[in-house]
Amino acid sequence: MNKKLRTLLLIAVLLLVAISLSGCGVPRGEIDLNAPPGWWEALIVYPLAKLLMFLNRTISGIGIPYSYGWAIIVLTIALKIVTLPLTLKQLQSTKAQQALQPQLKELQDKYGKDKQKLSEAQMKLYKEAGFNPLGGCLPLLIQLPVLWGLYQSLYVLANPSMGELQGAGFFWIPDLSYPSLEVGTKWISESFQTQNWGKLIAYFSLPLIMIISQLVLQKMTQPPKSPKTGQRDSQQQMMGQMMMFMPIMFGYITLGLPSGLTLYWSISNVLSVVQQYFVTGWGGLTDWLPMLKAKTVEVVLIR
Repeated sequence: MNKKLRTLLLIAVLLLVAISLSGCGVPRGEIDLNAPPGWWEALIVYPLAKLLMFLNRTISGIGIPYSYGWAIIVLTIALKIVTLPLTLKQLQSTKAQQALQPQLKELQDKYGKDKQKLSEAQMKLYKEAGFNPLGGCLPLLIQLPVLWGLYQSLYVLANPSMGELQGAGFFWIPDLSYPSLEVGTKWISESFQTQNWGKLIAYFSLPLIMIISQLVLQKMTQPPKSPKTGQRDSQQQMMGQMMMFMPIMFGYITLGLPSGLTLYWSISNVLSVVQQYFVTGWGGLTDWLPMLKAKTVEVVLIR
């Protein structure tokens, strides 16, 4: 897969995710969990919504406050455990790709702008190393339906006709159903006009946590800079810049989403960072925090 095609595919994915997160395709209007409108809702979305409601009742029943927030966290952890084998396969593919980076760089230097010979040499290297460049994509594609189903189930619970997330706070977050799709990001300008700083801080905090955790995760998935040149090749730099743009874009989008969704996303990111660390170490995060290099060496030695 050449650089241009990869770039186009990445842009297409970004646009698709942005459109999905903006609320397209999520259930609207009156919702009856006993009357799903289609097979997707019947098999995935509504069962996950009912499971979240069950977890909320259970946690609330034993006297733990902020029960809906904890229910979202518990279900996020459970899904991470269930999808762990697929995640490990994906992370191991990333680790194998990082290990091949020095050899790939040598091939790029050797063949220069001869894309055909470079592509042939890369495929030969992949074959000799037993590495499939698309091997990390399949596990992700398998997980996406479940993750998207959970995402939609949270939208269902945030629907006013359900009356579930409305008023359900979580520590400093007053309402996990706010802001709604109807409110969007209008609350930001309104809060500035009324100088409602408490509201701004409360509802800006989770998107900020999401952005930071996503940036850390994205950086960890990248290989560190070459110790010889102190930089990456042009293709890696371009892909890295685009991947760094994603968390910022998603962070802006979450400012107009129910806080329960952003809570799920933030917790999922934190758990992914832990998984990433135990498989590939700190990766490219050492470029930002050089003091982590010593700890990365320790992890490698332990393994």
